[in-house]
Amino acid sequence: MQSPEKETRPELSTMSVQSVPTFPLRPTDEKAIPLIGFGTAEYPFGASRDTLKETIIEAIKLGYRHFDTAAVYQSEQPLGEAISDALRLGLIKSRDELFITSKLWCSDAHRDLVLPALHKTLKNLKLEYVDLYLIHWPLSLKPGKHDFPFKKEDMVPMDIKSVWEAMEECHYIGLTKSIGVSNFSCKKLETLLSSARIPPAVNQVEMNPMWQQKKLRKFCEEKGIVVEAYSPLGAKGAVWGTNQVMECDVLKEIAQAKGKSVAQVCLRWAYEQGVCVIVKSFNKERMKQNLDIFDWRLSDDELLKISQLPQCKGYPALEFVSDDGPFKSLQELWDGEI
Repeated sequence: MQSPEKETRPELSTMSVQSVPTFPLRPTDEKAIPLIGFGTAEYPFGASRDTLKETIIEAIKLGYRHFDTAAVYQSEQPLGEAISDALRLGLIKSRDELFITSKLWCSDAHRDLVLPALHKTLKNLKLEYVDLYLIHWPLSLKPGKHDFPFKKEDMVPMDIKSVWEAMEECHYIGLTKSIGVSNFSCKKLETLLSSARIPPAVNQVEMNPMWQQKKLRKFCEEKGIVVEAYSPLGAKGAVWGTNQVMECDVLKEIAQAKGKSVAQVCLRWAYEQGVCVIVKSFNKERMKQNLDIFDWRLSDDELLKISQLPQCKGYPALEFVSDDGPFKSLQELWDGEI
């Protein structure tokens, strides 16, 4: 996916309701993905469950139309309730105005459990289909609970070929418009692509100015895979987060010169890289600011400064590494991309 700034993207459109640019998503290109999504993950998962529905309704009022959830987040049900209320209140005319993503948790990453897992997700969301369904991580857990953290002895290798076949079946029967993955390295994507009938539409990964994923982005662009950035602000305060992004002096200087926040600079930078961004804030004012990134741009000098920032992955995901598991080191989990 090329930068939305380049003239080589005539298919880029703007959704009039919220003025968030969109990009067509394969395999059918029938539904465009808004390039800013509203994240619903907060750790401990379910911590904001009682207030999340109202937060999502507020997000819809502000103009968000792309919502990102997952089975493990415990946010599917509040999101479904918010969608129902938004329709009832007339905030949206149709469910089709929304782009809804959910993810298959590792304990359901077995061929015969994928379809039941998606059915459960759809029941939670009170929807007939999702727009995008992702494999959350490239490994499986023994079937059972949707826990995080999980017991390391429960980790087992994923049979990616059979799991992906089940994901493809979910698309064929109309339960998801598009399918994709999350936290996949170039090598793991190559393995998947070698047997896939439907290539993944999306790879959702950690990405921000301090972890720019240049190699992975180049690979995904060559393969026609849209990159979605989670933790675009570093997820400060989360168990998978870091403060290195929001505390970066270079980003602070750029923000001050622009009269913008550091968060806005990070989101604008990601947008100019041509990726989709999943941003999470439950603060109304910051939710509004996070959408205000489309009527200004970073200078070449500012982009150069950001490109030269020292790189450090914020979330190495040590929970997924074990001497007795499928990945015995971080190098194996990320295939050297760390």
